[in-house]
Amino acid sequence: MNRRHWLLGLVSLLGGVRVLPALGQGMMGQVDLSSPRMTRAELDRAAIEGMIGDAGGNPVDLRDRSLNGLDLSGLNLAGARLQWARLNKARLRACDLEGADLGMVWAVAADFTEATLRNADLFQGQYRRAIFDRADLSGARLIGNFDMVRFNGARLHGARGGADMRNQSMGLIRASFRSAVLENADLSAADFSRADFEYAKLRGADLEGADFTRVLLGGADLRGANLRGLVLDGADIASVDFRGAEGVEAIVGLDRTKNRNRAFFD
Repeated sequence: MNRRHWLLGLVSLLGGVRVLPALGQGMMGQVDLSSPRMTRAELDRAAIEGMIGDAGGNPVDLRDRSLNGLDLSGLNLAGARLQWARLNKARLRACDLEGADLGMVWAVAADFTEATLRNADLFQGQYRRAIFDRADLSGARLIGNFDMVRFNGARLHGARGGADMRNQSMGLIRASFRSAVLENADLSAADFSRADFEYAKLRGADLEGADFTRVLLGGADLRGANLRGLVLDGADIASVDFRGAEGVEAIVGLDRTKNRNRAFFD
């Protein structure tokens, strides 16, 4: 799905939501988060448990459902179809969401603490201020809005967050982790090329072998992180704090970064 179709689909599906005229603005500024579709739930937990039971072990279909504020902690939602669902302020602690499709989900301030999201698809989701502490997102597709999200101790090994340069006719679609907290998180072997990590906190994170090609990293905190094999070709590292990090000498492309003279090293 290209960006134009995605934006037009959002306008259509969020019928009761106020959409601002300029589609070029960030989606957080285009949608009225106080509308009923974004604040209320059309089902309760018991109803969803019944749907899971009726599915007989097959993935449950929760597409385009308003599930805002529900406590769904511990439910088995592996493979669930959640495209376009609204999960704002919902609690999904310790949920099994392995392989689930959360494409274009709204989950602002949702709680995914210790949830399993291995190989899940979070494409173009809105997760601003959500919590993924100690969650397992190994191999997940993470191209969405994760600004100010907490990933403390989370596992993002092999995550797929790199921009797809084959489909950018409407402008760059990339992952955004601005001011996100990823302390002691595992991002080893992950692809976040061209993502935005400005002011992110990555203290003690494992970035071994990760691809941060052309990442916006300005103001990020990498103190104590493992940077062996981290690819930084073309990345902007203005005001990045590398002090106390391990493997700085083994960073790939450090000499080809932007604003290296403005970064902090031991």
